[in-house]
Amino acid sequence: MKLGLLTAPFEDSDLLDVATWAGANGFSAMEIACWPAAGGERRRYAGTSHIDVDGLSAAQGDEIIAALGERGIEISGLGYYPNPLHADADHRDEVIGHLKKVISAAGVMGIKVVNTFIGGDRSLNVDDNWARAEQVFDPIVAHAADNDVTLCFENCPMIFSYDEWPAGHNIAYSPRIWRRILETWGDKVGMNFDPSHLIWQFIDMPRFIKEFGPRMAHVHAKDVMVDRDGLYENGVMSVGMGWQIPRLCGLGDVDWSDFFSGLYLAGYDGPIIIEHEDRLFEGSDDKVKRGFLLARDVLQPFIK
Repeated sequence: MKLGLLTAPFEDSDLLDVATWAGANGFSAMEIACWPAAGGERRRYAGTSHIDVDGLSAAQGDEIIAALGERGIEISGLGYYPNPLHADADHRDEVIGHLKKVISAAGVMGIKVVNTFIGGDRSLNVDDNWARAEQVFDPIVAHAADNDVTLCFENCPMIFSYDEWPAGHNIAYSPRIWRRILETWGDKVGMNFDPSHLIWQFIDMPRFIKEFGPRMAHVHAKDVMVDRDGLYENGVMSVGMGWQIPRLCGLGDVDWSDFFSGLYLAGYDGPIIIEHEDRLFEGSDDKVKRGFLLARDVLQPFIK
């Protein structure tokens, strides 16, 4: 295993500056955020472009890999998390076009994993969204296979605010849908696993890892705190809003011993990438870095 970080919170920092700091502070891998360099979607922890994938050449890719290697950093994957099932067809076409560019760039660089969302139209039920997903992703999955890239979906429901209400922006959050994903596309796809999203859904994490661990090609380490007062006030029908609080590792309700035990039992030996979405450690690069270091110290004893 290698411990690393997702670069998204460093939106105003150069990639090599982030890598220099990470390599000097005990990290050996990074998932690199690859939103469009020209701008586009802006939301918390989205929009960062640390590699401009538009027309990336093999020489440019080799240069990036070499520069990161000099700093002791491997690339765990390229990350771009849009909504390819958005209700607006023009928006779908735009983000799908960029997702394919990210996949092509990964192929050029020899990077084996691209992390993304399946997405979801919050006005449709899960089954209707799934019917759209099969149509939308067949050519995307084929494009990934042509580039020798595993397309990995994260298990995040993407429901944090009322613009995502009532059904969220990503349907790949439950075992029922994950079985469909893996039955449909087989080894061409994988899971980018984040344990925090299981906690507030009350999905058994050890059981989930036991079932899907062999298909996890990339893993995020993020914690979550269930705010019991918020849960009491809003109830489960609020689908986490007002009581799911993203935290850095060790500050929430994830049992990290169970997490690593499950991964080792499942045979997972890939990257563990810290995802930082903790409001208590944001607002400046120094705060963000402090948060990553706190999470590092919690996880490092489990990684050998």
